[in-house]
Amino acid sequence: MAPSQLHELDALAQAAAVRSGEVSPVELVDHHLDRIERYGDRLGAFVTVTAESARDQAVQVERRLRRDGPDGLPPLYGVPTAIKDLTATAGVRTTFGSKAFDGFVPDEDAHAVRLLREAGTISLGKTNTPEFGLAGYTDNEVAGPALSPWDTTRTAGGSSGGAAAAVAAGLVPFAHGSDGGGSIRIPAACCGIFGLKPSRGRVGNGPFGSDVTGFTVQGPLSRTVRDAAAMLDALAVPQAGDPYWAPPLPDGETFLQYAGREPGKLRIAVYADPGLPEIEVDPQILAVHREAAELLAALGHEVTEIENPFGDTLRDTFMTVWATQSLLTKTAAEDDLRPLSRWWREIGRGLTAEQFLDAMTGVHQGSRRAAEALDPYDAVLTPTLAMRPPAPRWFQEGDALEEARRQTGLSCFTAVFNAGGQPAAGLPLGRDADGLPVGVMLAGRPAGEARLLSLCAQLEAARPWTENRPPAFP
Repeated sequence: MAPSQLHELDALAQAAAVRSGEVSPVELVDHHLDRIERYGDRLGAFVTVTAESARDQAVQVERRLRRDGPDGLPPLYGVPTAIKDLTATAGVRTTFGSKAFDGFVPDEDAHAVRLLREAGTISLGKTNTPEFGLAGYTDNEVAGPALSPWDTTRTAGGSSGGAAAAVAAGLVPFAHGSDGGGSIRIPAACCGIFGLKPSRGRVGNGPFGSDVTGFTVQGPLSRTVRDAAAMLDALAVPQAGDPYWAPPLPDGETFLQYAGREPGKLRIAVYADPGLPEIEVDPQILAVHREAAELLAALGHEVTEIENPFGDTLRDTFMTVWATQSLLTKTAAEDDLRPLSRWWREIGRGLTAEQFLDAMTGVHQGSRRAAEALDPYDAVLTPTLAMRPPAPRWFQEGDALEEARRQTGLSCFTAVFNAGGQPAAGLPLGRDADGLPVGVMLAGRPAGEARLLSLCAQLEAARPWTENRPPAFP
């Protein structure tokens, strides 16, 4: 492949080219840094680009390869990636998407950052995110909005919007994200890529991140299912002190192996009711959802339409928990925060401990009832979004309450699986009348990423999406 086309290779293919000597890690880093310089500002994909440290790390990775040879190297060795700016990275500005932390530089890595480095990946910088990850679209006072490479008048989603835009435009082959209410799956749908929210306890948030609610987990955004599985293998390493541990795979097995296996005949539940009477799902999204259900049936799975097992039972309790969770990031510069962040935090401060505990109890009870209803099924198919991605400014046309209300169309299908803790993936299986990507979501059984990845890979093989690239970012 010509050097100008290296970004067209997925992450595992780039790693294979490194091991074979066809390309060096330095060449890969330089190629992707060039694309970031050319396209990054148009998309608002990055908050900070770490070109010098990335080149230094690439040199070290290349020296090890020459010294030790390719045998025994991790599957993603030598491949560029990027870290979401909610996640602490030692020696690198980490803003949490907030003007209040514009100059903050941590002195210690989050576990996920260290694990990805140990896997041989090379971070090119920090990707854009809304302030404290509190929004389903990405905009802030530090880097501005993250935009979809398919239509730069539309949001890239959030809160991993910068990561999704970077992957979709070929600025990196895959990227780190996190998901507390849909923040991997929403931007994956907006940008036409694959995104996986792992199970609760699969990837630790330590040593800084809080796991008080259990909602948030870190995971991959990628063009292919196999790339996401390989990144999950790198991240899914239990750390001392993690409050939740998902059951590990059998010894010797990897998620990447499961992404190469047939899932077998599965029982799959299907619903498209968002559970909120005020939300109407876009007809073009419903059409893609129906096509996905038909494809699953054609692949031999037993597909059953069901009622939404969550309904609206989690809305008030989830919002109460979300408001409380907004206070986890401490700052004395409250006046520097965006109106939406201040609004959530004001609500959180007005809640009592009793109200928070009642809300968490309600979340757990609602999630248990839904899990019981879904227990006969191996997976459940829903739309990812209820609406097509609008312009970022559309969310900001009213007050903070209206801004939060308008985001419900982004998160109404996704957030319930953060409450329940099941793994869930966003797949770019369709297009709308304008040629823009439309996603669907598949959720699996608790701790069931292995079978879920097998199913997602089967769908990718049946209806490939990796050749669908935004034409404005060749």
